[in-house]
Amino acid sequence: MAAKTEAPTEPFKRALAHAARSLAELPDLEVVFSAEGPSLQGHKAVLPHPPRDLPLKEAARIRGLADQMALRLAHHDEGAHARLRPHSAESAAIFEALEQARTDAIGANALGGVRANLAAALESEIERKGLNRVMDRSRAPMADVLSLLVRERLTGAAPPDGAKALVDQFRTDIEGRAGADLDRLLGAIDDQSAFGRVARSILRDLDLTDASDAEESDGEEGEEEPEGGEGDGQQGEQGDGETAPPDRVQLSDQQTDSADAEMVQVDDMEMSEESDEAADLGDSAKTSRPDVKDPGLPEPPYKVFTTAHDEVVGAADLCEPEELERLRAYLDQQLASLSSVVSRLANRLQRRLMAKQNRAWTFDLEEGILDTSRLTRVVVDPTAPLSFMEEKDMEFRDTVVTLLLDNSGSMRGRPIMVAAVCADILARTLERCAVKVEILGFTTRAWKGGMSRDDWIKEGKPGQPGRLNDLRHIVYKAADEPWRRARKNLGLMMREGLLKENIDGEALVWAHQRLMARPEQRHILMVISDGAPVDDSTLSVNSGHYLERHLRTVIAEIEQHSPVELLAIGIGHDVTRYYRRAVTIVDVEQLGGAMTENLADLFEEEPKAVTARKPGVSSVLSAGRPVMSRATLQAVRAAAGV
Repeated sequence: MAAKTEAPTEPFKRALAHAARSLAELPDLEVVFSAEGPSLQGHKAVLPHPPRDLPLKEAARIRGLADQMALRLAHHDEGAHARLRPHSAESAAIFEALEQARTDAIGANALGGVRANLAAALESEIERKGLNRVMDRSRAPMADVLSLLVRERLTGAAPPDGAKALVDQFRTDIEGRAGADLDRLLGAIDDQSAFGRVARSILRDLDLTDASDAEESDGEEGEEEPEGGEGDGQQGEQGDGETAPPDRVQLSDQQTDSADAEMVQVDDMEMSEESDEAADLGDSAKTSRPDVKDPGLPEPPYKVFTTAHDEVVGAADLCEPEELERLRAYLDQQLASLSSVVSRLANRLQRRLMAKQNRAWTFDLEEGILDTSRLTRVVVDPTAPLSFMEEKDMEFRDTVVTLLLDNSGSMRGRPIMVAAVCADILARTLERCAVKVEILGFTTRAWKGGMSRDDWIKEGKPGQPGRLNDLRHIVYKAADEPWRRARKNLGLMMREGLLKENIDGEALVWAHQRLMARPEQRHILMVISDGAPVDDSTLSVNSGHYLERHLRTVIAEIEQHSPVELLAIGIGHDVTRYYRRAVTIVDVEQLGGAMTENLADLFEEEPKAVTARKPGVSSVLSAGRPVMSRATLQAVRAAAGV
């Protein structure tokens, strides 16, 4: 048999992956190609799928995106960046753009091929953003304008033709006010901290900083960089703006699994003894950060700074009915082809469930209805026993299924669309089988803390505040709500700005509480996520694995002491390190099959045995959230044996 011919784009993908690993100097860099790219998540680079007939311009663009990510991994330190990043959203966006220009310039100055690839990616980005059509100065994105001017200073390359007219409108004014600081950038290109301080000076020259940033800049003048350099374990506070800072390569909002994240950040003005120890470690602080695998270090219990701004809200309350209809129509349009595939899988699940619900017969009985298959025996010997049969009912326990969907920023694009359509089809399928379905989502109300962080700052920034963001838990479909009424609610996931940060542990507690309050005999909880919990505000003032440790505790409680049957599907990330029963899919197109097959397998199995808890041991499932009713609390405690 002839060997299967590989796709024409496979050699291009392999060469691109090897080049990215070499440029990033990371042999373990994972390079994948998906429709939701480009994004960078830890040591995983997601690039767009190259078309089968790959034009030279598109190939150069994809190479440029890969080079940008590789250069960022090689020359960018998140600790030094967070320490100097301004607080205001506008200033932070410009600061991000200038840092991206720095890492790009390092590669462009060193390698001619990288320079050409980055230029192709930049031209494509300018066209995508429509910078060539911006005529009004008041609507011009200052982050892009300054980034192009800094690129010109660092590499000597003039802005591309599509943006040249826009940059020239601002050139005289910017160079007149910040020209001296712009000239200093080239000398600081290899020192991220020095470059960041010059960048903040440029923002101050152009009156683009708020009062708090200006005060910090004044305090930093004349200070020398600590011995730890860029690898120093002390990382400053992140900005308190509610919008995510844009990034040239559209880096994912959830840039890293917390197991790999270098996010142990503290306030520069109120550094604790622990941060001083981290500073002494210098560059080694990245690898010696406290981790869940190091039991020798004491850890404070999980807590919440405030629940005053948390909300549990119905999807219909977050969006106008007309917009929900439009978003649902968009979802149906985008996923028409995928819907047919998942529908076939759902029909297979329905047949398996209906087969378990249908009635059956018991044969070889002494009395009952005559078994026609035994007629010959009856004719030959009318006194022959065991020739009758009797109808019996199959035992199919009353069941409710909860689908808990990760609504974090890294799910943006095709993953959230596929998750939405699969949830929609599974709800229809299980409803036809008399199985109740609840569809829930979890995210936060704001980027980087929201009102919870504001309250923390007003109270003087007390140490170890715990979770420091405003939760938003969304009910897309209640268990008792018919699918036809909740159908359009799933379109909310397509709304721009909905997907923010993810705090998985508390979302699991919430979903578990809702399940345990249900009267059904059997409870199944399916979690669909693409990685570990990440919330910049919380991780900036707690240990880097604070949220992950809580998630592990919650999962252990459910798997060992709760009758709820828990399973998880990881999209592009291995979630088997958290969940005992889990599956990881690389391509989002596999999600429909993974959901239906795992649900079908659960219905084939016997319900799990619940381990009794020791008397007097409190359960994390019944603590920490005031939104739980007294009846639900009693049900959870009774199920856990407390």
